[in-house]
Amino acid sequence: MPLLADLKLADRAGLPEALRVLLADYPRDGWAADPGFEGLVAFWLSRHQMFRDLMGMISADAEAAMDRRIGGRDYAQRLSRLGGGLIQNLQGHHQIEDHHYFPVLRRHDARIAAGFDLLDADHHAMDGLLSGYADAANGAIRVADDAAALIDRAADLRACMADFRRMLARHLEDEEDLIVPVILQSGGAGLG
Repeated sequence: MPLLADLKLADRAGLPEALRVLLADYPRDGWAADPGFEGLVAFWLSRHQMFRDLMGMISADAEAAMDRRIGGRDYAQRLSRLGGGLIQNLQGHHQIEDHHYFPVLRRHDARIAAGFDLLDADHHAMDGLLSGYADAANGAIRVADDAAALIDRAADLRACMADFRRMLARHLEDEEDLIVPVILQSGGAGLG
């Protein structure tokens, strides 16, 4: 398996095969039919979908602000609510994973233990993305009453969101490919 340093979130195209061993026994297209899907797995995946949805709404709103299809004040209010929700929920989700889920799940199958280090490194990499996103969002909110400046700041936010969305999507997919199979295999033992 490549070294973790070679698997940086910004550069990787997916998990290495050595970390996809359980995915062969628990492929994505069978997750929803698995008896262990309801409950923790369904909830956890719904949180991931919420992050994807929030990112999509924030990006769409930036486009609407740039095209003047949404007023500056309305845009600032939506961005504050959606963006604040994204940051708070994503940080809380990562803390629970890093401090509870990952330590428990890594003990279930030694073949994928290094994957949890990779996911933890992703969380640290995303801290910088979240900081850059917050700066860009706050920049747009601050100029809500200046139509020309708002277009520029919304464009900055859209550009920031493109990288953030790409890396968050990569992380979420890799995390799901690693974690869902181990939860389905173990029944989520120790996570309750």
